[in-house]
Amino acid sequence: MQFHLNGFRTGDPGLLDAAPSASISTMEGSARDSLPAEADVLIVGCGPAGLTLAAQLAAFPDIRTVIVEQKPGPLQLGQADGIACRTMEMFEAFGFAERVLKEAYWVNETTFWKPDDSNDGDRKRIMRSGRVQDVEDGLSHMPHVILNQARVHDFYLETMQRSASRLVPHYSRRLAGLERAPDGASDHPVTARFERQDAGHKGTLETIRARYVVGCDGARSAVRQSIGLALKGDSANHAWGVMDVLVVTDFPDIRFKALIQSADDGSIVIIPREGGYLVRLYVELDKLAVNERVAARNIGIDQIIAAAQRIFYPYTLDVKEVAWWSVYEIGQRLCDRFDDLQPQEMATRLPHIFIAGDACHTHSPKAGQGMNVSMQDAFNLGWKLAAVLGGRCPPSLLHTYSAERQAVAKELIDFDREWAAMLSAPLQKPGDPAGTGVDPAEVPRYFVQHGRYTAGTATRYQPALLTGPSTHQHLAQGLLIGTRFHSTPVVRLGDGKLMQLGETLKADGCWRLLAFAGQGDRAEPASPVGKLCSYLGESPQSPLRRYTPAGADVDAIFDVRAVFQQSHHTLAITAMPELLFPPKGRYGLRDYEKAFCALDDAGQNPSENIYTLRSIDREHGCLVVVRPDQYIAHILPLGDTDALAAFFDGFMREA
Repeated sequence: MQFHLNGFRTGDPGLLDAAPSASISTMEGSARDSLPAEADVLIVGCGPAGLTLAAQLAAFPDIRTVIVEQKPGPLQLGQADGIACRTMEMFEAFGFAERVLKEAYWVNETTFWKPDDSNDGDRKRIMRSGRVQDVEDGLSHMPHVILNQARVHDFYLETMQRSASRLVPHYSRRLAGLERAPDGASDHPVTARFERQDAGHKGTLETIRARYVVGCDGARSAVRQSIGLALKGDSANHAWGVMDVLVVTDFPDIRFKALIQSADDGSIVIIPREGGYLVRLYVELDKLAVNERVAARNIGIDQIIAAAQRIFYPYTLDVKEVAWWSVYEIGQRLCDRFDDLQPQEMATRLPHIFIAGDACHTHSPKAGQGMNVSMQDAFNLGWKLAAVLGGRCPPSLLHTYSAERQAVAKELIDFDREWAAMLSAPLQKPGDPAGTGVDPAEVPRYFVQHGRYTAGTATRYQPALLTGPSTHQHLAQGLLIGTRFHSTPVVRLGDGKLMQLGETLKADGCWRLLAFAGQGDRAEPASPVGKLCSYLGESPQSPLRRYTPAGADVDAIFDVRAVFQQSHHTLAITAMPELLFPPKGRYGLRDYEKAFCALDDAGQNPSENIYTLRSIDREHGCLVVVRPDQYIAHILPLGDTDALAAFFDGFMREA
């Protein structure tokens, strides 16, 4: 963490100085004053997507962001709880991953239970059939963890409140109407009306005009309805109960993530919760009739507990306390698009209303996708809104949000549908013909085969405006263009710190240009890295020169860093080109955190060398361009500055 750049300061370095434009009218962490008349971005909904977007935009105090929630205050008890590896990488960018890791339950192994076919009694027992490592080795430097959604909200709210924007939500406001003005009629074309729900103001109508509105208001989204979109999909006609409980049991795997498939009584998914005692149970209930809704069954907590006890046989399950419970039906639904444009309008109009999270896609809880995909939606959209509102990119950049995220949601829903169907299908019994049920041995195989979906690392954006072609993919075969940047340990040259290179990818809206030096390259002026730094810092065609505002720090828009193959004992930070040892801030203090060294044989683990792990061309090196949302946009030879300039010319505006 870097601070003191513009002068020595005491106290908590994470609490930034409030910007002049920041709203400081707060009470108990909530904005109590009336809504402002105008906003650059209006966010409707304080769920995971809304708070991710708000936290991202809070990093830009010049952008007036307003977030509104119908509930009277912050979430106290969340429904979602699974946090994928990819989401933990994103939390690292926002600065609170370590706090999540400290509180959360870490999912280390998943165990599988099936009917004991050797039991000849009237009632089939269950037996453990296997166990697998939950996340494959090397998939991420972050684990898969479990934590109450409300705590994730708390961390986002704190990030917002401690930012220079001092952003806090406006609670107790129900969206009563949303209208978009004709194109060109206003620079704040979207008008939203809210009805206050809080005591003393109940029924009061407030109006706010916004440049952009983002609906993060859940599966019953009023924003989605206002732009004429609908969630499309099918229900699996199967009811499940879910409960967070404190139990006494002799079941040996109650503190492991586990899947139990009984012979005749259905299935259970066990998700241990944080704190060492609480556990979540997803319990299969009855099959629903066609067009029947689960609410019509009036299923109560006693029925869920009884169903769980039957499935656990011969083990006992004594429920001492129920912290939360619900009943739901499995379904996967998706919107055709995630903004307010018709497909035929793409070439002639610009989007001003967006939807994210459950407002545009819903999943079953079985694959742990809902909350995680929702937050990734917002991370994708947030930096793009900031770039457009900051004048760095044209508004047409916002077309890429729906194009990228709708395709990702569809792919994940297809996986979720298969996995949920497998968990609800009857088990194939010995002697049954093929196709009459699910082979119990197939379940762990499928789980391992599709582990990258549940880890959140399977997303890959296709070549388009923000994703370059694979022409030079051979230079770094383990860093696939369109996927998230896969971090690896490195040593920081300036102080010898062993760290993850991914730690440098902050949620600050910056592009990362990561130069991997070729064999023998020490960044001398005539070397490929030296020439690249000279071009970036001096050439009129350089993206840094063209798109960085006058007077801003050199890394305000493009954060250039380099990785070398030599030991950090053989290089000197003071010998680096100025771009890798830049003066910054009002005092011109030097930044010592731009240059790194790969792990080598000098007392380090050579198997963790980033060139080896990511198949980076050792002889020539390469340049890896990373988007502000941590996805790899391009891979180029170090000397192909024309292609680098052309890539950014496609979607950026000169400062």
